[in-house]
Amino acid sequence: MLEFPRWKYFVILLVLAISAIYALPNIYQKDPSVQITANRGATLDQALVTRVEGLLDGAGVSAKSVAVEGQSLLVRLPDLKAQTAANEALRQPLGEQYMVALNLASTVPDWLANLGAKPMVLGLDLQGGVHFVLEVDQKAALEKRMEAYAEDVRVALREARVPYQSVERVEHSIVATLSPSAAADAGDRGRQALFKSQPTFSYDLQDNRLTMQVPDAEIATITAGAIEQNILTLRNRVNELGVAEPIIQRQGENRVVVQLPGVQDTAEAKRMIGATATLEYRAVVDGNAADALATGRVPPEAKIYQQRDGRGPILLNKRVIVTGDQMVAAQSMQDQNGQPAVSVTLNSAGGQRMFDFTSANVGKPMAVVYTERVPQVSVVDGKEVRSFRVKEEVISVANINGVFGKNFQTTGLEKAEAEGLARLLRSGSLAAPMDFVEEKIVGPSLGAENVERGVTAVLYAFLFTLLFFLIYYRMFGIFTSIALLFNLLIVVAVMSLFGATMTLPGFAGLALSIGLSVDANVLINERIREELRAGMPAKKAIVEGYEKASGTILDANVTGILAGVALYAFGTGPLKGFAVTMVVGIFASMFTAITVSRALAVLWYSRRKKLKSLAI
Repeated sequence: MLEFPRWKYFVILLVLAISAIYALPNIYQKDPSVQITANRGATLDQALVTRVEGLLDGAGVSAKSVAVEGQSLLVRLPDLKAQTAANEALRQPLGEQYMVALNLASTVPDWLANLGAKPMVLGLDLQGGVHFVLEVDQKAALEKRMEAYAEDVRVALREARVPYQSVERVEHSIVATLSPSAAADAGDRGRQALFKSQPTFSYDLQDNRLTMQVPDAEIATITAGAIEQNILTLRNRVNELGVAEPIIQRQGENRVVVQLPGVQDTAEAKRMIGATATLEYRAVVDGNAADALATGRVPPEAKIYQQRDGRGPILLNKRVIVTGDQMVAAQSMQDQNGQPAVSVTLNSAGGQRMFDFTSANVGKPMAVVYTERVPQVSVVDGKEVRSFRVKEEVISVANINGVFGKNFQTTGLEKAEAEGLARLLRSGSLAAPMDFVEEKIVGPSLGAENVERGVTAVLYAFLFTLLFFLIYYRMFGIFTSIALLFNLLIVVAVMSLFGATMTLPGFAGLALSIGLSVDANVLINERIREELRAGMPAKKAIVEGYEKASGTILDANVTGILAGVALYAFGTGPLKGFAVTMVVGIFASMFTAITVSRALAVLWYSRRKKLKSLAI
């Protein structure tokens, strides 16, 4: 009896409807746009919209729309040329209060977006994306390491009980001036202590001056290592953003190229990639900071900092207790008062230093300093000059109520600030600051024309395959053709729904999965023909054809799935894209070949009481 359960028809219709909904966003093109997000203290309001419209009119740029969408202001533009002009017109006038970034804005209708439907993520080779070039400040990396060496010298001399007046950096050397009251052998003991900590450095003792010289090879290692460490940190930060198929690589001596395909929030990406924000914990120094600022008489061990929200200056110790470099985990949260906070975990060295400090200073105040490097662009003699300023502000001062080590909370931040800082601390700190020297939207690496021709070729191949099936298998060719179209729809919907990345190798995987689906339908149709030649009744031949071919189809496709899983597990980049598309396509082809085409055949032939032959 030629039957097909009604619930299976319902499942097929449900899958068809869901696939159509989640594949639909792919027909909507994206608008070139400029995205403006507010930094701390700034707001997105109608006044900003009016100001942006005025700046665009003054620059002769015509925009499709200027409106606040979500947490940013989007300026939608007709083409990439207008996008570049708008970016140049807005970046400098909006200053540090706002982050201005290039973007491709979605045009998917709200009703689809509310269902979670979004376009398929295309790789950089198909749709392009955002291209950043960052310049690494290797000099800052060297200064940071030299400061660490200077602190190591202080620690080594204290542990060796060698009194000293000062420890200073002089180019690539650290000079320690010993106290006049030091014993005669203090210099030798100090040199031995330093040699134990850094045996590859050279040391010179002249009178009461002990000099540690950093070798040129070490200098080269520091500057080269800063690039590699920054690339590793950038990869971690991009992973925090959830960007698929990113390209991060070194360019020349001190530059890094970052390419992010299909990013939706380029402002957040830019903020996250180039951010240098970190935390420092310092002891509060007794004294009147306002008087010290007015008279210039600052205690030698102290430095003046400004407190956030206009709370005035404060004196803090120059020596840092712990920094962001020693934080291995961070999570944004709310404290017991419901205020934004960052829960911090230090490494073993940082935890020990914090434990030692809090043990000796219970009841005394400790400050948290929020440090950030802010880039600046000025025009000098008609040329853009890039520079930066270091922004340091005290976000909180609190008394140490008890001893703690590597786990504690930091407050005094806004919610967005706490979330961003936690992501930064999780991904690791930069070995050296980086400045954006280039930013643009890049097109497909093979060119839009080549991509269009490739898609056209795939469509023609698909149509010729359908034509062959219609001629060779007649009515069952129609069933197969509908199943193949359904298969393609399911693959596009699944790739879109789960955010899988489609690349050029992915198209190859899709073509392979369609080929496997064709093979499955050929097996079914030929099995039905064999049963008819053997004299089996038409309806019985349909049932036997599908049941006997299903086992062979499953065996063949399982091996293909295993191969795809292996490719994804051990491959990288293009291989992963190929594997994902192939595996999704194989699952879809099994469903459409075994279930959908059978449902169509049963629906067409089951109502005929006397079925003598089949159009196959």
